Parts: sequence; C-alpha cells; structure tokens
Amino acid sequence: MLAWASHEGVTAILIGPDHFTIVTDNLAATRAFYVELLGFALGPRPDFPVDGDWYYIGERPVLHVIVVDVMPEPRRGVLDHMAYSARGLNETLDRLNAAAIAYNIIRTPRPFSTWQVFFFDPNGVEVEFDFDPSETLRPDLKPAG
Repeated sequence: MLAWASHEGVTAILIGPDHFTIVTDNLAATRAFYVELLGFALGPRPDFPVDGDWYYIGERPVLHVIVVDVMPEPRRGVLDHMAYSARGLNETLDRLNAAAIAYNIIRTPRPFSTWQVFFFDPNGVEVEFDFDPSETLRPDLKPAG
C-alpha cells in the first residue's frame, strides 16, 4: 500500500519503512546477536568511512549498524524500540532461552491477538518480534502476567 504525503506543494509516495540504524561499541557481539541468534543475514554495505554492518531480511537491508568508540548516554533516545514481523514463536523463544536472553511475551488485545516478544540486544536496544495470532504458544513458555 502506498501513502501520499504532501508538504509545501511537493507530493511524495511513501512505500513503507526502509531500515533502522543503531550504534555499537562491540560489533562482534552485535553481529552474533542479530546474525547467529536471530537469523538476520550479513550483507553488502557501502564503503562508508566508518566501520559497521548491514543486516538483511531477504533482499532488504533492514538494520544498519555503525561502530562508535563510546556509546551515547543515555542509550535510549526518542526511538523506543524496533519491531519485526516474525514466524516460529516457540522456536524463537527456545533460541532466546538457550542464549539466556530475558524476554517478555504478551498478547495484544482483541481483535488482533498478536503475540509480541520484547527483548534487548547487546547495545541496550529494545527489539520486538510480532507473531501471527494463529501460532500456538507451548504450555511451558508462558506469557507475562
């Protein structure tokens, strides 16, 4: 779906979100978290003058990572969290548990009833994975509350 935006007589067609950018002072831990644990693909990145990675879902680079010497304080700014559509609720929770990553799982109110899993990356960025309401949560994996 396209959204039309107009400002000062200029109209643009908005297609949808493109990517998030985060900063890290530990690229190895960030890469292990997003690529090895969560299954993003490490992909090509322009030859910027700073180190970093681009992580892909399919053909799209949806997460850009920039290496910094010192993390900003406070770490959390106006961006509250980043959310991704996902599949495999139980498998995802098994992976998070195996990696000892704490998470909260909730179900959105009706009529949506989407499963939402919230957790933090190694840089303090909150990540949300949204799962279709038709997925069944295994009894040993209980939602918060």
